[in-house]
Amino acid sequence: MSYALQLYTLRDAIAGDLPGTIRRVADIGFGQVEPYNFVAMAKELGAALKENGLTAPSGHAPLLSQDQDGIFAAAKELGITTVIEPYVPAGQWQNAEDIQETAARLNAAARKGAGYGIRVGYHNHQWELESTIEGRTALEYFADLLDPGLVLEVDTYWVAVGGQDPVDLLTRLGDRVKLIHIKDGPLTTDTKAQQPAGQGRLPVTEVIAAATSLEVGVVEFDDYSGDIFEGITESLSFLTASGEGIKA
Repeated sequence: MSYALQLYTLRDAIAGDLPGTIRRVADIGFGQVEPYNFVAMAKELGAALKENGLTAPSGHAPLLSQDQDGIFAAAKELGITTVIEPYVPAGQWQNAEDIQETAARLNAAARKGAGYGIRVGYHNHQWELESTIEGRTALEYFADLLDPGLVLEVDTYWVAVGGQDPVDLLTRLGDRVKLIHIKDGPLTTDTKAQQPAGQGRLPVTEVIAAATSLEVGVVEFDDYSGDIFEGITESLSFLTASGEGIKA
């Protein structure tokens, strides 16, 4: 297992200076990143990653609303091997029929991705955990509808905000979970209140240990009231100190 940084965390810095921002990420100690909106910046991002010796094992892209072939082609160019659908609105998690439709569409995207040698995944927010379908969380109901090769990237912070215990949920989801988002804070929807890993209410080390098939732990802040570069540095320091040899 290794650690990556979700580049959405640094979206403001990237908008002003992509190459310089990627250089700072490498200098902090990250060896991997998880890009967002990577189709639009594939060429510049690819050059910056190569120059700084970074790789991108996964990336976020709106597979269910944009051109999938364009997404998979850009992912292949960047060396991304898992493309993750990052967002399906809360309204589509309230009944079984809507969830079945989302699962069918994502399964179809996964079949297309396989033609490019790329795996497909899904990333949750809190509403997939707040909604209950047939006695289970909507996320778990959804997971059982996915083709075997499709993976989950569980945002462990939003799981807790959604009222579920992330350790218990990761245990129940088992080897379907290949990636997680690692963030910390007061477990509220106030994104500005998020904190570096180990400084909030989430039991980060226990959460990581519960993801027994984990490939990548992705550090992310949705927002932050302090210096974001200091925040990600503190998160990585905590994780590497806790991980006993787990590489960044």
